[in-house]
Amino acid sequence: MDNPSRPSLVRVLRDPDREADRRPLDPRLIRRLFGYMRPYAARRNVLLVCVVLRAIQLPAVAWATGLVVNGPIARREGLVAIAMASLVVLVLGAATHVTFHFRYRLALELGEFVIHDLRDDLFRQLQRLPLGFFHRTKIGRIISRMTSDCEAMRVGVQDVLFVGLVGLGQMAASAAFMAWYDWALFSIIAAMTPVLWGLNQHFRKRLSQAYRDVQESFSRMTATLAESVAGIRVTQGYARERVNASMFADLVADHARYNMAAVRTAGVFTPLLEFNSQAFLAALLVVGGYRALRPDIAMPTGDLIQFFFLAGIFFNPIQILGVQYNQALTAMAGAERVFRLLDTAPDWRDAADARDLPTLAGRVEFRDVSFSYTPGTPVLKNIDFVAEPGRTVALVGHTGSGKSSLVNLLARFYLPDSGELRFDGHETRGIVNASLQRQLGLVPQQNFLFTGTILDNIRFSRPEASEADVWAALEQLDCRDLFAALPDGLHTEAGERGGQLSLGQRQLVCFARALLADPRILILDEATSAIDSLTELRIQRALERLVKGRTSFVVAHRLSTIRRADLVLVLDDGRIVERGNHESLLAEDGHYAALWRANELTGFGDNATRSTATENAPGEAPILRKSL
Repeated sequence: MDNPSRPSLVRVLRDPDREADRRPLDPRLIRRLFGYMRPYAARRNVLLVCVVLRAIQLPAVAWATGLVVNGPIARREGLVAIAMASLVVLVLGAATHVTFHFRYRLALELGEFVIHDLRDDLFRQLQRLPLGFFHRTKIGRIISRMTSDCEAMRVGVQDVLFVGLVGLGQMAASAAFMAWYDWALFSIIAAMTPVLWGLNQHFRKRLSQAYRDVQESFSRMTATLAESVAGIRVTQGYARERVNASMFADLVADHARYNMAAVRTAGVFTPLLEFNSQAFLAALLVVGGYRALRPDIAMPTGDLIQFFFLAGIFFNPIQILGVQYNQALTAMAGAERVFRLLDTAPDWRDAADARDLPTLAGRVEFRDVSFSYTPGTPVLKNIDFVAEPGRTVALVGHTGSGKSSLVNLLARFYLPDSGELRFDGHETRGIVNASLQRQLGLVPQQNFLFTGTILDNIRFSRPEASEADVWAALEQLDCRDLFAALPDGLHTEAGERGGQLSLGQRQLVCFARALLADPRILILDEATSAIDSLTELRIQRALERLVKGRTSFVVAHRLSTIRRADLVLVLDDGRIVERGNHESLLAEDGHYAALWRANELTGFGDNATRSTATENAPGEAPILRKSL
């Protein structure tokens, strides 16, 4: 019987983002990959010359070796003649290795340049995509595009493309030599073409699907790993380690199964190619021997040996090409995913006639705005209000009432489905997004910090700001002493996601980041949720200075933080059900009054004191915890 606490692997594998089947070798993808070589055309052209030279040189060495055997050696012309002829072969062989050096080095360099530019484009594309894309896409899939898929494409450029071209050119040059030398014997080799074509057709689809399954299962593993690391506290808090480990073990086993299936298929395909080459060499021995024994033909033994040298050069690349073909399928699977991400159109873009916003006074107007993340499921319905410049608007409501969605529209992470959102009379669809973002300040509920110092994180909103500017912002927030007391002051490392700081410190860094930007419109989304009441009282006056002269939107469950708001909007099920100031809404004895009473009962009212928010999670540095 299935364990109900353990998600079924079948459900895990039913991935809505699973890639659809495509042709394994798509000329459009190959041409597009070639397009990334265009900035390095000179290097690419030299490399192609090296490819052509090496493809001709290898059969030429075999031809020259055969000439030595069939000439000075067969005619017994003496050691000097043989040595001179061998010297020519040696010089020709040395030239092939010089060519190989440049062919190999240039291919590695070109592959690195292409993947560098490709990853750069991928990252720029990720920065352009709106939040909706990241809500729909697992982080593991994004990471695998940058890692395994790009590495597969690197192999495609460095190895598959140029090694394959050398192999094909080597076969073509050898075939030309053999056809010119003895057409009858070459006809036996030509007869292998339909056999090779048939093998390729038979295994192509099987290998294509096998390698695509391998890439997909790897993406699932990466996504699960990233999610597990991000949620490790929840996992350990609910003692889910064994369950999660078992789920991941299933994914690893699934990935291994797909890998084994691909290996088994390739393990049949590649030896078959080699066997065919051996079979045709045996056929050459039979036919060549017959021609050498017939009196009317009397083919010299030396000529037969020379032909076999060329046949060996012809057959040698076949096994290599089989391996390269397998790698090409992997590279194509990676290219499909990478270029699909690059081609992902944002949910919205700035309009063609969009204009930059002038410096805002801060008037914000919602006119009958409705919005939904999923079509047909609205989360905001007919929102209508005006925030006057320099005023503070508080957004109140139960979880899921639409507060964060309204903030998302204010920050222009999304556009309304209907209605109008205006900033100083400028409709949001007609403005350049960057010109609005420069005048917005956002302190999100999840106070995210980047790896780096506290100074780096505060200056994130204004990179050109000096250290003195940062200290001034902290002074204005009345928390300069808290950061000055840290071991390295503003140069203290925040750690990954701010893990070296307490929750309160992280939030204060976010406050300072917003203040440093000097925004015209300020959004505080649960901005004091991680600060204890004592610290909150300490920065309350600073917050009043922060919002002074700015249009501010405050989302808070702790209603004591929004008593002085000029306008309180009470949301329920995506609608504004009440509006007014704190006193008038209490007098109405409606939704807001009920929420206020609930806050009083749970300890978040005026008389509430709370210190637990300053407690660090396990593993956080105690010396930093003492500062709050």
